Amino acid sequence: MKIIWTDFAIENLKDIFYYHSANVGKKVAHKIRKQILKSTEQLTNHPESGQIEPNLENLKQNHRYLVSGNYKVIYKIVDNQIIIVDIFDTRQNPEKIIREK
Repeated sequence: MKIIWTDFAIENLKDIFYYHSANVGKKVAHKIRKQILKSTEQLTNHPESGQIEPNLENLKQNHRYLVSGNYKVIYKIVDNQIIIVDIFDTRQNPEKIIREK
């Protein structure tokens, strides 16, 4: 299966990187970004390894998630593709996860 990142997810990953660069340093920011990207690698062979995202069930698109540190990598499976739709900071209010997907 092929992994595709939406513009929304890429922007969130960039925001996470910039936030950590400014607040704790570039070394930590690179480590967090690398950890998030590495967590998605398992999806090519095990696309359903993530749990169903309960906060997005009402969209009826079978969103799933993986946890990487303090972040949820939200994705869905469409045809033969894994579409990463969001990187969500789990320290936020869970209701915020219902954003543009």
